[in-house]
Amino acid sequence: MSRVLVLNCGSSSVKWRWYDGDELLDRGAVERIGESGGGPADHGTAVREILTGLDLAGLTAVGHRVVHGGRRFGEPVLIDDAVLTAIRGLIPLAPLHNPANLAGIEVARAVLPGIPQVAVFDTAFHTTLPESAATYAIDRATADRYGIRRYGFHGTSHAYVSRRTAELIGRPYAETNTITLHLGNGASAAAVAGGRSVATSMGMSPLEGLVMGTRSGDLDPTVIFHLRREGGLSVDEIDDLLNHRSGLYGLTGANDMREVLARRADGDPAATLAFDVYCRRITSYVGAYYALLGRVDAVTFTAGVGEHAAPVRAAALAGLERLGITVDPERNAGHGDRVISPDGGEVAVCVIGTDEEREIARAPARWRAGLRSTGSSAPVGARRGGQGGRVSDGHAV
Repeated sequence: MSRVLVLNCGSSSVKWRWYDGDELLDRGAVERIGESGGGPADHGTAVREILTGLDLAGLTAVGHRVVHGGRRFGEPVLIDDAVLTAIRGLIPLAPLHNPANLAGIEVARAVLPGIPQVAVFDTAFHTTLPESAATYAIDRATADRYGIRRYGFHGTSHAYVSRRTAELIGRPYAETNTITLHLGNGASAAAVAGGRSVATSMGMSPLEGLVMGTRSGDLDPTVIFHLRREGGLSVDEIDDLLNHRSGLYGLTGANDMREVLARRADGDPAATLAFDVYCRRITSYVGAYYALLGRVDAVTFTAGVGEHAAPVRAAALAGLERLGITVDPERNAGHGDRVISPDGGEVAVCVIGTDEEREIARAPARWRAGLRSTGSSAPVGARRGGQGGRVSDGHAV
């Protein structure tokens, strides 16, 4: 029996899941952390309340989501003081999330001494990106000095969904090429070749790529210079604009796709434009990733918008029929994990519910497997063949 508690500390929430093997025993969430009139004052308090309120009999490990692992962590790793120091050093790359992740880890270690604590990094799945995909074309010395490169995010979601896609269409994971589209308030695309991420839309931060609920996605950098020089906006004001007042929200005043769809159906021109911009960006990434992969077995939608917004799925893939990508309207209107392309379609189009917490819950088993395979006390084996981010004992090699 392997009972694992998963703690997923977001910027203002903590989600938890309690697993016995692959069986979900219980789940819950604490919201509005640190907000006036909201929940607990901070993440540490929230995690302590969760841990003291649960019967954790039989607990064998705790799995923690950590947003940014930089180039250092390419696999789940057993948390020790050195790992904590490394995660703390990556805070400049994820200032909203890594501190929350650290707070949860520190409380869990204090409340549950002797229980293995394993960190699972959002960026880890993308450490297999080839250097040509991870490298920005700027001065190399400057990039190296400040850690400027594509890291990618939503890695646990892309990993889970690409693996589940192979199961759904009945193909070996190691032989399946998939374009995964994680469309939630945050959104990203990934090209996954035989279980390895070879391209992803988010970059050094989660701001790059697809249009999102409040984030702009891809943008000419000159826009930033123009706003600074001509508009007199500070760096912090521009940061706030692009991260919190752009995307669907910037175009319509609403960051929820459900509201955008309702307003579009009523003929609202702003909502119609936002929908078109949103879907056009997805289309361009699907086409580009098709070219990179050479052969695509499936295109899979996941997360809140991806799983529930049939009009988005239809519009995002419209016009790609020559690539063998089509959507069956009746299947598209259904529910649950399913194939929504016609029978016999060259490329399977799928809808799959993501389960990042389940993916994290499997990490302690992968960590133990790494111990057995190496015959050592190393927390985890390296992700083979990746560019950077290789880890054997919690330290770069």
